[in-house]
Amino acid sequence: MGNAIVLDRKSSENASQGRFWGTSHRMSTQSPAEHELAELIVSSLNLENTSAAAIAPEAPLFGGGLGLDSIDALELALAISKRYGFSLRSDNPDNKRIFSSLRELSAHVEKSRIAQ
Repeated sequence: MGNAIVLDRKSSENASQGRFWGTSHRMSTQSPAEHELAELIVSSLNLENTSAAAIAPEAPLFGGGLGLDSIDALELALAISKRYGFSLRSDNPDNKRIFSSLRELSAHVEKSRIAQ
């Protein structure tokens, strides 16, 4: 896998600084639920240079991955609440795990949707 994919919402800045999505995070296939959530992430956070399909399910959403920050987490939680009809609480002790990757977030969304 010699090609690297830029997966940061500031992709032009990161590309110029040499920050690429390296081969250490191999791209795995998104499930339909993960793809739906990835589309919500891209649209609600206005990630202009990122396609939903390019978000690796197991890649970190914050820090090195998509480069999301705490404000993005709040916006994403609001978008999820509006789309799926349940709230992500800021005091949930599992938030670090829940928001760690698209796969974890999608699993939490699916579990919470079933619980309603």
